[in-house]
Amino acid sequence: MSFSFKRISAKLFSFFVRGLLLLAPVYVTGYIIFNLLDSLDSQFFVQYRGTGLIVLIAIIMIVGFLGSTFISIPVVQIFEEAIIRIPLVGIIYSSLKDLVGAFVGDKKKFNQPVLFFINKENGIRKIGFLTQEDLHFLSLKDAMMVYCPHSYALSGELFIVPSASITPLALPASDVMKMIISGGVSLSQDTKNNY
Repeated sequence: MSFSFKRISAKLFSFFVRGLLLLAPVYVTGYIIFNLLDSLDSQFFVQYRGTGLIVLIAIIMIVGFLGSTFISIPVVQIFEEAIIRIPLVGIIYSSLKDLVGAFVGDKKKFNQPVLFFINKENGIRKIGFLTQEDLHFLSLKDAMMVYCPHSYALSGELFIVPSASITPLALPASDVMKMIISGGVSLSQDTKNNY
């Protein structure tokens, strides 16, 4: 009787764990999207859920279109120069602009994944993204800057690494970023097999 109870309870627990693994990511994703849409709707004072997202996309596209015309380029430059001159605001603005540009602009920076030693004696390595190859402005030769994002966070660390210690990775930058952000969990089987 007790043996049967243990088998049944173990089976029920395994069903629970499997259900949790299937539902938790769906629930958390839905929760984040729902709250994001709700926040956007309240920002634009719209009644129907999701309308705020449409308004935001439209605004971004209009600003992008206006920002690419030859008339508005000097206006944007004057506006940016004025913002950069404001103490503290200029630092925040220029840092955020560079960060966004590193991900989606013409000058993407997080597109060169690398591997480097942080402790050669024990063979401990770190994965990051090469951001600067020439450090003469710091009076450093044979060194490069590598940015290492933290897992499950919007933060990271900047390392100055000897060039000889850096090994380029022949992996798609997006896969490497997912792998780092997920703490090494999210690496597709295709990537493991192909590289």
